[in-house]
Amino acid sequence: MGTAPSAEPQLSIVITTADWLHMGEELARIEDAGADFVHIDVMDGCFCPQLTVGPPVIAALKTRLRKDIHLMIEDPLEKVRAYVEAGADMLTFHVEAARHPHRVLQALGPAVKRGIALNPGTPVTAVEPLLDDLELVLVLAVNPGWGGQRFAPSTERRLAAARELIERSGRTVMLGVDGGVTRENVGSIAAMGVDLIVAGSAVFDGGDAAANLRQLRAGAGRAAE
Repeated sequence: MGTAPSAEPQLSIVITTADWLHMGEELARIEDAGADFVHIDVMDGCFCPQLTVGPPVIAALKTRLRKDIHLMIEDPLEKVRAYVEAGADMLTFHVEAARHPHRVLQALGPAVKRGIALNPGTPVTAVEPLLDDLELVLVLAVNPGWGGQRFAPSTERRLAAARELIERSGRTVMLGVDGGVTRENVGSIAAMGVDLIVAGSAVFDGGDAAANLRQLRAGAGRAAE
């Protein structure tokens, strides 16, 4: 059988809205507050409208946290190796952005945990042929590249469908959700049976990041009780 949901989801914290002039301090805050991963969104201005960072910046981030790299870029096949060399511990790319997603997974091999991300408009079944070669299915609850979006109501149904596919595969594959996570709704999201929650603005937008992260963790933990 496939993996069951974790008793408490792991938290991967997006640093896009952190204070980049004081990134060392920001990383230390989320390390001390109990983050499981630091989540780095890589956008190329083509797959989605924003431009963010590439391998040199990722390599320069000094942290004890595992680096969770989310590639929102076109044609990742010839580019993924640079992100592995930059220190990725987990690397996720979009099935919509790859002509040959299976080849990308093969190119990554066992060097990192391999993930496939699905946009809200992509059928969850698109991941089924790839399950033998990945360790994470990341379901997006918002469209990539636009801020301020709310958690899509259809996400709960999509997560349930993805969980069913994972269990049917018989493999140990994490199920994650990304987008629209707030300190107010994290408990209900955790109750959807996910192993990984990706959140950023809930931590870095307003107030103390460490306190916000602890509140996020507490909300996710209560749902698992």
